[in-house]
Amino acid sequence: MRKGPEPEPGYVLHYWPGLPGRGEFVRLTLEAAAADYRDVAQEGGDGPASPMWEIDGKAVKTPGFAPPILCHGELVIGQTANILAYLGPRHDLAPDDQAGRLWLNQLQLTLADWVLEIHDTHHPIASGLYYEDQSEEAARRTEEFLLSRLPKFLHYFDRVIALEPGPYLGGSRMSYADLSLFLVVEGLRYALPTAMRRHEARHPRITALVDAVLRHPPLAQYWHSARRQPFGDGLFRFYPELDALARKGDD
Repeated sequence: MRKGPEPEPGYVLHYWPGLPGRGEFVRLTLEAAAADYRDVAQEGGDGPASPMWEIDGKAVKTPGFAPPILCHGELVIGQTANILAYLGPRHDLAPDDQAGRLWLNQLQLTLADWVLEIHDTHHPIASGLYYEDQSEEAARRTEEFLLSRLPKFLHYFDRVIALEPGPYLGGSRMSYADLSLFLVVEGLRYALPTAMRRHEARHPRITALVDAVLRHPPLAQYWHSARRQPFGDGLFRFYPELDALARKGDD
């Protein structure tokens, strides 16, 4: 009897437990695609080593410097944008042509730059130091971020959305970059709510994109479930004194 094709292995996502972090960008794509995946961070333990020279006791030929790491069959893929560039075409979350895929990757890398700047508002000196050890520097960094960087990034992505009929970055078809922009906006709403209330009023296309992503049933089901880890530690953190800087000069 002829055997049928072997079932395709599911994805295995490696990230640190206890915080959504950059792993959440990958989770959103997997969830939106309703893909079969195992999230090792949900299984307890201390999480992966960094760099990841071994996985499950086996040497890795393509070790990642830090999680997230996605395993799929024999592939071991690191770097968030690289992982999403792999997943997108497999799950109808990326354009069909090379030029479109390169443009989408460019947008994702720009989002990665933005995420780094957001992280540096609360940890401007070193990730290994507590916020309290750099709070003065964090206030200065946040002031600059609120004054120039946040409006610049929002204006850029608002204009990108306007290039096509919308509601997404590429028009009517949702991509992994839309999911990432959704996460960044939701994270900023949590971390800097005062500033975001002001700026979103000026960029309704971004708000419309976030709303459109939340209308995608698999994504909405995940986002409102207990499986999603809430913001807190990690990339997006709320400090009242930093959020209050958005009101500076009002009085």
